[in-house]
Amino acid sequence: MDFALTTRPGRGGTVVEVAGELDMSTTPQLRDRLLEVVQGGARVVVVDLAGVGFMDSSGLGALVLAYKDLRERDGWLGLAGVRPPVRQLLSVTSVDRVIGLFDTVRDAEEAAPTASGAPAQRG
Repeated sequence: MDFALTTRPGRGGTVVEVAGELDMSTTPQLRDRLLEVVQGGARVVVVDLAGVGFMDSSGLGALVLAYKDLRERDGWLGLAGVRPPVRQLLSVTSVDRVIGLFDTVRDAEEAAPTASGAPAQRG
């Protein structure tokens, strides 16, 4: 599968959709996109990993870096649609204890804090 990144406005934040394998050859594209989104002013970012069947440590590092960048800016990062192989990597490294994992983008958006810092209201 070819690697692809799509960025779109979400409900109260930005959604970055990833498709393909996240490895040493593709991770720089994700890292650059996330940096661009954060530096562009996004404070709530959801990374949709539903199209990712494999992620190595470089992909993990890019997500952790984005999490730290957002946290320093009082922002929030959530991961949606995480498939079992990727979920296992996040679990083994305990990243799933720091960055929220959600079944869908909508679930992540509903869990994200609003501009006031409170969790979004479910409606």
